[in-house]
Amino acid sequence: MTTSTPPLREAARAILLDPDVRVLLLRYDENDGFWATPGGSLEPGEDDTTAALRELHEELGIDEQAVELGVQLAERSTTHLVGGRTVRQVEKYFLARVGAAAINPACATQPDNIRGYRWWTVTDLRRTKETVYPVGLADLVARVRDGRIPRHPVVLD
Repeated sequence: MTTSTPPLREAARAILLDPDVRVLLLRYDENDGFWATPGGSLEPGEDDTTAALRELHEELGIDEQAVELGVQLAERSTTHLVGGRTVRQVEKYFLARVGAAAINPACATQPDNIRGYRWWTVTDLRRTKETVYPVGLADLVARVRDGRIPRHPVVLD
């Protein structure tokens, strides 16, 4: 019996913070429902930061000029289904700052299966019983809020 390694899918995601250090999460219904940061897979020849900005426009209608894209805060590797196919996804999470007025879902070009969006405080994240990805997001946002931006990307579960 042979076991094959799932194909690699590289993704760039944004930990999108407003001036009040609330993080924007998107709601999805699959897998009993969950909240996640905006982002998605890299297109051929695309770098991580370009992909993150593109995804913010596609999913939330954000003009890239309205986003202050910062350092890579974290990385996560997970194996899951995408389009009915098992992949090993490596996600890089970038700090991004934006005013709430920059969010314009009417201009989103690829909202995929997004059912809604919401701004969350660190307290909201810590108190919720809902599923939020990535695990450890509350602690990471708290570090940024407190001015303790990691020197190297944190590895998330």
